[in-house]
Amino acid sequence: MTIKLCFFARFREKLAMAEESYILAAPCTIEELLKQLAARGEVWSSLFDGSQNVLVAINQEMATLASVVSEGDEVAFFPPVTGG
Repeated sequence: MTIKLCFFARFREKLAMAEESYILAAPCTIEELLKQLAARGEVWSSLFDGSQNVLVAINQEMATLASVVSEGDEVAFFPPVTGG
């Protein structure tokens, strides 16, 4: 099953991409997806291993670690936004 990953701000800069298609073996939670992405290697691990704050949205709605990602979903990653 294929999903679309979208990267914003520092995620886009460090990964040098704005989006990609990603294949999942089966539906999974955001927490499981983050582990899969962290396992890709050095830069991926530094962004998705849990040591960095990351906000996630599924189909433009805020998600939690327990939210389920399914076929055709768009999953966006971005840093927390601070205002002043």
